[in-house]
Amino acid sequence: MDISIEIDPDYYDLQRDDYADTDFASCTSDEQQFESLEAGHLLCILLDAHTENPLFQAPVKDPKQILDIGTGRGNWAIDTADMFPNTTVRGVDLFPPPGDWLPPNCIMEVDDVLQEWTWRQPFDLIHILQLIGAFTPVEWDGLFSQCYNMSTDSSMVQFTEAVFRAGQEWDHPLDTLDTMRAAMEKAGFVDIHEKRYRWPVGPWARDPTLKEAGRLHYHQWTAGMEGWGMYLLTKFGVPTPWTKEEVQVLLAGVRKELQNPHVHMWQYARRVWGRKPMAEEDVKVKSEAVVIGDSGI
Repeated sequence: MDISIEIDPDYYDLQRDDYADTDFASCTSDEQQFESLEAGHLLCILLDAHTENPLFQAPVKDPKQILDIGTGRGNWAIDTADMFPNTTVRGVDLFPPPGDWLPPNCIMEVDDVLQEWTWRQPFDLIHILQLIGAFTPVEWDGLFSQCYNMSTDSSMVQFTEAVFRAGQEWDHPLDTLDTMRAAMEKAGFVDIHEKRYRWPVGPWARDPTLKEAGRLHYHQWTAGMEGWGMYLLTKFGVPTPWTKEEVQVLLAGVRKELQNPHVHMWQYARRVWGRKPMAEEDVKVKSEAVVIGDSGI
């Protein structure tokens, strides 16, 4: 399973006037307050302990993306990430949580949910707990409107989908990341291994190595995307080839998103390696194949 990338809170500009003052910061960091929030979290679990899922009652069975607003210490987000190991659970608060350990599929972010949301992936579930008195009525209306109107209408999503369709149109699919292991197995390689990565785009990660990798990946994207994007979309764009001007407009939107410190963009990468079978292994595989064929399976 991929290890989630921890976000560097210093990457944000927390000195803006619309952020809470330092008195509130000291209050939210108080250990006694966190104990109160944790007790409330456990209370909610206890009252629904007889149900299949005591963490939430929304009829969501196989979530891919979950957002926990006002995550605090992150208890709910952590428990939910443990329950759904294939789900990315994103906890957001004005200040970083005090703990150090997180499940690999749990991400903690520092952000102000009253500002315009910059998350581009759709959320299957948005969770809010113990935020009584946190916002004015107008702010609550704005928050729920953003929850309702959350969309994936970003330039990066449009660009990615467009070039993937163009690759299919050209019969040069861009999904090698997902198909190369099966292709190696088909060719006869054995003892195949793979290692998956999340490459950040931009220097937003806390880890120094990932931060530097993000800088390099950002330059890889910005230096290369116009060349191959222009080629694919002007020649093989779907349903018809794009004009150069259309590609440039979309690329301008992509660059703007990549430069936004609140857009934590990352990309999957994968190493796959294997070996040719030894002579005796090759004979065994062929014998087994004959037996399977004779059995009618």
